[in-house]
Amino acid sequence: MSVRPLRGRPGWLRRRSLRARLTAAAVVVIAGAIALAAVLLTVRLESALLASVDEAALDRAERVAATITSGSSAESLRAGDDDEVVHVLDEDGAVLASSVELPDGRPLLRAPAGTGLELVTQQGLALPGEQDEPYRVLALPVTAPDGQRFVVQVGLPLDDAEESVEELISALAIGAPAVVVVLAVLTWFLAGRALRPVEALRRQAADIPGDALDRRLAVPAGGDELARLAVTFNALLGRAEAATRRQREFVADAAHEIRSPLASLRTQLEVAALHEDPSWRNQLSALTEDAQRLSRLVDDLLRLARIDARVPLARDEVDLDDLVLETVGRVRAHTALRLDTSAVSGARIIGDRDALTRVVQNLLGNALRHAGTTVAVALTATDRALLTVTDDGPGIPVDQRERVFDRFTRLDDARSRDAGGTGLGLAIVRDVVLQHGGEVSIEDAAAGARLVVRLPLAG
Repeated sequence: MSVRPLRGRPGWLRRRSLRARLTAAAVVVIAGAIALAAVLLTVRLESALLASVDEAALDRAERVAATITSGSSAESLRAGDDDEVVHVLDEDGAVLASSVELPDGRPLLRAPAGTGLELVTQQGLALPGEQDEPYRVLALPVTAPDGQRFVVQVGLPLDDAEESVEELISALAIGAPAVVVVLAVLTWFLAGRALRPVEALRRQAADIPGDALDRRLAVPAGGDELARLAVTFNALLGRAEAATRRQREFVADAAHEIRSPLASLRTQLEVAALHEDPSWRNQLSALTEDAQRLSRLVDDLLRLARIDARVPLARDEVDLDDLVLETVGRVRAHTALRLDTSAVSGARIIGDRDALTRVVQNLLGNALRHAGTTVAVALTATDRALLTVTDDGPGIPVDQRERVFDRFTRLDDARSRDAGGTGLGLAIVRDVVLQHGGEVSIEDAAAGARLVVRLPLAG
C-alpha cells in the first residue's frame, strides 16, 4: 500500500493576493537589477579612474624619460607636485633623483625595477608630514644616449579616485533603496489598475446564479487577454447552458418514454383485474411486449448514463468479425427478413466487447425496423475497420442524417413508438464509437440507408 505524502501548507507569499505577489516579484527583479547595475557601475568607475591615474603616471614617466634620453644628467632631475612621487633609479636601485626629500636615502616607492613597463598599487605610502595613502606606481625602464640604464618610477595618489568611488557607493546606498520603494509603490498601483478589470469580471461571474446560465459577461473593449478571457468564459457558459438544456430535454423525453409503456401496462392490468374471465390471458402478449420495450428503454438510459459519466471502457482485443456474426446469428432467429453477411471479413480492434455488441445490435435493430426484405452487413479491414449495415427501406434524407444521432429523435411515422424504437439506439452508437476513437456516418445507398462505422485497428 502506497502512502501519499502530505502536502505542506502554502508559503506566506502564496497566501497573498495576486496583486501582492506581482508586486513582490517586481520588487525582487527590480532590486536585483539595480544591485547588479550598481555593482557594474562601481566597478566601471573604479576601472576608469584607475586607468586615468595610470595614463597620467605614464605621461609623467615619459616626460622624465625624455629628459634623460636628451642627454640631461639624471642626478639633476627634480619633479613637481606635492602628492606626486618621482624616482630615478640606476641599475642597482640607488636613487639618483627624487621629487621628495628622502631622509634615509631609500626610495619611497617599493615597485620593483624590472626590465619592462610595470604598474602596481602600493598601499600605505607615507610622504613626509602626511598620513599613509595608497599610491599607483609605474616603473618605466630608460636607456640614456651613453648606454647607461635607468628606471623612472612615478607614484600618483589614489585617494581622489577612492573618494569618488566611496561617494558613488554612498549615493547608491541611499538612492537605490529609494528607487526600489518608489518602483514598488508604482508597481502596486499599476498592478491594481491592471487587475481591476479582472476583479470586475470575477464579480460579474459571481453574480450569475446557477439557474441563469443564459447570462453573459460584458466583454471589455479591445482584443487583449481580458477580452479573450471574457469571450472564453462566455463560451463556457454557453456550453454549460446547452448541456443543461440537453439534460432537461433528456429527462423530459425519458419521463415521457417511460410513462407510455407504464400507462399501457397499468391500464391492461386494471382491466384484467376487473374481469374474472380467463380470456384476459390473451393480453399477455401485449403486456410482455410493453415490458420488453420498457426494459430496452431502461437499458438504453443506463448505457447513456454510463457514457455521460465517462465510465472507462474495457481495453481488450476484440475480433470484430466474430462479434458481428454472433450478433447477427442471435437476431436472425427473431426476424423473417434476410440478413446478408457474405461480405464480413476479419478485423481485430481494441475496445469494450459489451459496448461494441450494443453498437452492432442497435445498427441491426435500426435497419430491421425500416428494411423491406434485406439487411446487408459488411466488414473490411484496411487502415481501419469498416463496418457497414445497409437496408432496403425508405432511406434517410440528406438533411436529416446528422439529426438521427440525437437522442429521442424520430424522423417520421416509420420511426414511431409502435415500431419498437426509442430514439436512443443511434445516439448510443455514435457515443460508443466516439469513445473508441472512431466515427459513424450515413452514406448514400442504391436503396435504403447505409450506416458506416469506422474504428481503429488493433496494433
